[in-house]
Amino acid sequence: MKRRASNRKPLFEVRHSRIHGYGVFALRRIRKGTTVIEYLGERVTHALANERYKDKDPKDGHTFLFTIDAKTVIDAGVNGNEARFVNHGCHPNCQTVNTGRRIFIEALRTIQPGEELAYDYQIQRDDDDPADVDVIFACRCGAQSCRGSMLEARKRKRLPRRLSPKRKAARNVGRKAGRKAGRKWPR
Repeated sequence: MKRRASNRKPLFEVRHSRIHGYGVFALRRIRKGTTVIEYLGERVTHALANERYKDKDPKDGHTFLFTIDAKTVIDAGVNGNEARFVNHGCHPNCQTVNTGRRIFIEALRTIQPGEELAYDYQIQRDDDDPADVDVIFACRCGAQSCRGSMLEARKRKRLPRRLSPKRKAARNVGRKAGRKAGRKWPR
């Protein structure tokens, strides 16, 4: 049985990006849920990845490393493919999916021709990060909801809930009425 050559246009191309360096752009409509590309590169340990890039300028936030799990990292700088050029976006049109320790980039919504593909890098924060880590990993996506960093969002400290004076007065009225009726209220 002969295979017919596909005359379809490729899904995407790599070219200069306004976000950062190169980017990946849709050449035709990509439907929601479509697997666009697999993130390829050499699979190495975290220790080897750290060793490879130990002399890298600490102020350089550019990376082709993708963490698979606690043991493995994909270094797309070695035998990588076009997936390494998909930029970060705070309001992404793609997401990464880990299937059997393989990383795929999938469309979150329908992407129109000419649109740049992006996914949220969510780079993990570490306790020993420098004070200017958000500047080093600054986001340039331009989204209205941009958080300004490719790093995962900072965890917010939960503050005790404060009642407005109006609600506090209403609560106290309810407590007084309850006491008259013989009920006890928590303080």
